Amino acid sequence: MDPKPNGATLLLAPAARGGASARLPPSDSQRARFPPVDEHLVKPEVTRDEMIRGRKVVAAPSLEPHAEQQVRLDFLIAPHLQPGFIGAADLITRVDEGSDFATDLSVRRAGTDPVTGRRYLEELSFEIVNEQSMRDVREKAEDLIARGVRRVFAIFVKRGEVAEWSAAEARFIPLAPDATIEDPCLVRAVPVRALLDGATAEREVIRALERKGNPELEAIKARERQAALDEGRRSGLDDGRRSGLDEGRRSGLDEGQRAVLLRQLRVRFGEVPEAARTQVLAASGERLEVWAERILVARTLDELFEK
Repeated sequence: MDPKPNGATLLLAPAARGGASARLPPSDSQRARFPPVDEHLVKPEVTRDEMIRGRKVVAAPSLEPHAEQQVRLDFLIAPHLQPGFIGAADLITRVDEGSDFATDLSVRRAGTDPVTGRRYLEELSFEIVNEQSMRDVREKAEDLIARGVRRVFAIFVKRGEVAEWSAAEARFIPLAPDATIEDPCLVRAVPVRALLDGATAEREVIRALERKGNPELEAIKARERQAALDEGRRSGLDDGRRSGLDEGRRSGLDEGQRAVLLRQLRVRFGEVPEAARTQVLAASGERLEVWAERILVARTLDELFEK
């Protein structure tokens, strides 16, 4: 959803390094001053109204840039979640006495918080900013952090920028395009660039699924390994057959050449001595070729077989 702007503005500082500041879990006294996260001032899924510090804000339908960024954000973050964490889109949270609103994507622990008996509060929150009032974005971030949300991110669609709220500096600090978001909720660091680029997001989703040992991805990899092994075996068999055929041809040619040479010896010199016959039968193909040429001019067996 893209809350209707009310004209307020916020100037952000130039590019700086972001990062969550260290925060301690809220104490029991701090928790006591907040209403339950699912005790609402507005009617979820009935009205488009949200409340920010007692001010009613209409969560209007999104324009294309916001809507397309929403799909990319959800697609990227969901596969990166550690087991035991769950992502939620447009989940409304009672932030304090006067605030009851949703962020575009949030991450929380699965199950029930034993302290409150309710769902867990979000740990990460992402807000997509296109036409939304910067006053609303700033106040949401302040209230979420005050409530106990560990980290709040904003994706500024029009300028292609991702920023993280700094409670210490009371402002959104832009993250470098080549930076990554690391967090215990995530199986691996999420590149900032993947939040803004679909092709990068697809690559990072595959890497996240691989890190989590996704069964279907593992099955695909196993099939590829088996196909490579099968191809290797087929290639080896083909090479073996070719080698065997070549060796057979050479052997057959050598045997034929031996038989011809023995006949030539009988014709030229008469009965072939056993020593000469043994020498012919043991000779290589190359030696047989030499003798086949030399028999035309050799006058004796010794002259024929001399080195």
